[in-house]
Amino acid sequence: MKPQSYADLVHSHIAEKTERDIRKIESSEDEIISRALAVSLLLEKVFDKLKQFISTYEFQSEADEIEFFKEIKPRIFCKLIYYRKIYNIEMNRPMSGPDSVKAYLNRELDNIQDYNHKRLDFYRYYRSGASYLDNVYFLRNVSHNIEQYFDSFYFERDPLFSTCEDFRVAKILAGDMLSQYLLNALNELEMNNFDSRSEVRLIWADSKTDLCELIFALHAKGSFGNIPLTRLSSYFQKVFNIEVGSNMSRTFSDLSLRNNPTPFLDSLTDSLLEKMQRPKRKK
Repeated sequence: MKPQSYADLVHSHIAEKTERDIRKIESSEDEIISRALAVSLLLEKVFDKLKQFISTYEFQSEADEIEFFKEIKPRIFCKLIYYRKIYNIEMNRPMSGPDSVKAYLNRELDNIQDYNHKRLDFYRYYRSGASYLDNVYFLRNVSHNIEQYFDSFYFERDPLFSTCEDFRVAKILAGDMLSQYLLNALNELEMNNFDSRSEVRLIWADSKTDLCELIFALHAKGSFGNIPLTRLSSYFQKVFNIEVGSNMSRTFSDLSLRNNPTPFLDSLTDSLLEKMQRPKRKK
């Protein structure tokens, strides 16, 4: 059995702690966007520490260096790529209906396939388990091609912390994880669409202005996490089968100029308090 190098030991310690921290975030954050952002920020800090260590570390052999950049680093880095991509996907997920969402998710799947197809030679090399070009692909101080330079994160632009192709290994691994995420999302979408066919759609009975008040209040409170106002508005319009207009900033300004900016929210409080008092009156 090959003895662990110092770099392997450092990686093991970092990887174990990182996995614990990720599990903690996953269990404490209900909203996928919040989870993805929190994990991304965590992994960026991890990579800063790993970069500082590797930049001054001398590998015991070329084989150790190849192992680090071919196997060890990509296994962590792929998670950063994965969570960043999930954050972007969910932030930009359309709210216009299941067909639009399905097309959007399928485009993301196509993008993963396109990335691998455009780099088919290396993709086949890595997937086959080949090693005859490892000294070119996974040793530092080998010229980077310009495409890989602009394709990478800032972590990859430091020649002491990157090789010719370790970023692409991480992208391939992240693509595997992301493909599964997208397939699960598509399956969930199909199930929800099937279940909703027999559901009665809710119709908003109060005024459009009242709904805007509610949307602004929920957004200001952060009740649905850190999502854009336009996305929250689109969701409510779809759920309650009503259109309130696209210029929410103008609507907000108009509401704030009223003598009482929140009559609907005030009426909600009054109605709830009145209902809470009814059992007491009967006693």
